[in-house]
Amino acid sequence: MLRILSILLLLAVISDNCCGHQRGLFSTGDVRFKVGTNGTVPPKRPVNLFNRQHSFVAHQNSKGRKGTTRVLEQHEPRSGRHHQDLGSKPSAQPGSTPSTPSVPVLDFPWSSSGAKRRKRNWIIPFISIPENDEGPFPKAVMKIRSSFETAFTVLYAITGPGADQAPEGLFTMDKSTGELFMTQSLDRERQSSYTLLVHALAIKQGVAEEPMEIVINVIDVNDNMPVFTKKIYKGHVPEVAPEGYEIVRVSAPDPDDPNTKNGKVTYTIMDQDPKHPNDNIFAINSSNGQIKLIHTGLDRETCPQYTLTVQAADLTGRNSSGPCKVVIEVADSNDHAPQFVMPTYSVSVLENKKDAEVARMFVYDSDDPLTPAWFTKFHIIQGNDDGLFHVTSGPCHTEGVITTVKVKCPRFSRAH
Repeated sequence: MLRILSILLLLAVISDNCCGHQRGLFSTGDVRFKVGTNGTVPPKRPVNLFNRQHSFVAHQNSKGRKGTTRVLEQHEPRSGRHHQDLGSKPSAQPGSTPSTPSVPVLDFPWSSSGAKRRKRNWIIPFISIPENDEGPFPKAVMKIRSSFETAFTVLYAITGPGADQAPEGLFTMDKSTGELFMTQSLDRERQSSYTLLVHALAIKQGVAEEPMEIVINVIDVNDNMPVFTKKIYKGHVPEVAPEGYEIVRVSAPDPDDPNTKNGKVTYTIMDQDPKHPNDNIFAINSSNGQIKLIHTGLDRETCPQYTLTVQAADLTGRNSSGPCKVVIEVADSNDHAPQFVMPTYSVSVLENKKDAEVARMFVYDSDDPLTPAWFTKFHIIQGNDDGLFHVTSGPCHTEGVITTVKVKCPRFSRAH
């Protein structure tokens, strides 16, 4: 919103006859403005302009004859900041139009009926500009042309983000020629497109084009590399995991356009440590970074951990990331059976003694200590048909304790 404290733009709205005399008096459709005796249109008081401009209709009444004309009030900045308005010129060469090479020309569309302009239902025109252009600036990118040019003096302007709205001043337009300039290089990763409105006005005749929308697309340049979201990724895989078991996914986004080779990333495993039982135990999906197991036979007791070195690169092959590390822990599985320290125990027990300890049998298990896979349960599977004995696990879970149950026991018993 702009607060205007003085006359914004003096517009001659006097209608002369062939002798050069004023035909009649004017009044305005906006009470904030008046028509001076010299045909200028100043504001009666400070006014607020939205979008930096305002238009209204001035009415003429002379000897019973009425007429109307449209008046455009347009803000002209006094500072050197980038403002796009009807009076703007490219900032690099104030007061003159830069000498520019030939650029595409875009005409305001006509309706098929001829002179009447259609309310547009057409494809929005666009122009593509590569990012990181080295200039020199300002640089002409296209020219807008109104058919009014053939008969009237036309003033041009652009509005929208990148012109009179943030990021302000990236684009300017020569008010007289309709040439569109960019004032600095563009960055696609900051903003990939700009939508602007182009205005064309024949001021003396009070006729204006319906604003035309154009889109400026910023073409991607391969100026970024993929970067891993972490320096170290961690994953787990069970010893007995099947082939194809998915472990962990790495990610290295590339800010370049993901629809081009510049922004599409491919992943590669560069190294595996240790290389046991071979150096090709794991594989990575080159497109999405998913790491999986491709060979079974892991043994935590031999290799409890693997470290992979992974690299990411865009599809052009020119930009690659620094490598990341993937640490894979092999999780213990119950893949080892407990083994008795002694295969045979020969013991004796007094007869008719209940709850007497007969034997204490120790075992060892190669699974991780103090894990469910390491704890041992004991069962008597043969020779106890009369139910004379009972076996339990000792407090350290690696020993089986046989005791008597009934009072009538033979003199001698052998447990296995």
